[in-house]
Amino acid sequence: MRNYRQYEIWKLSHELALTVYRVVRSFPNEERYGMSSQMQRAAVSVPANIAEGSGRPSYADFARFLGIALGSLSEVDYYTLMAKDLGYIDTATADDLSSSIADLRRMMTRFRTTVIGR
Repeated sequence: MRNYRQYEIWKLSHELALTVYRVVRSFPNEERYGMSSQMQRAAVSVPANIAEGSGRPSYADFARFLGIALGSLSEVDYYTLMAKDLGYIDTATADDLSSSIADLRRMMTRFRTTVIGR
């Protein structure tokens, strides 16, 4: 069994989820059950899918869950853009989130390719 906590992609995605939780605190109250909730859900889905996939018996299953995590990461990327465009977060915060997301996406894509090759 693989330990998800050993993977750098899990550590970074966990940090991203924590950051998203902090960022959405500044969203308007009317977004509590809208974009705030959706963005948090998508952000938590990234490390959760890495964790779940690492516990699966085959590398093919692990790769599938990494693919799901990548999809959730793209969702967080979109919510970041939307929040910036709506004025819920400033450009600097959006740029920092987008940069973290892009770095994590590159790492996860490379890692997934490695897992698929096993």
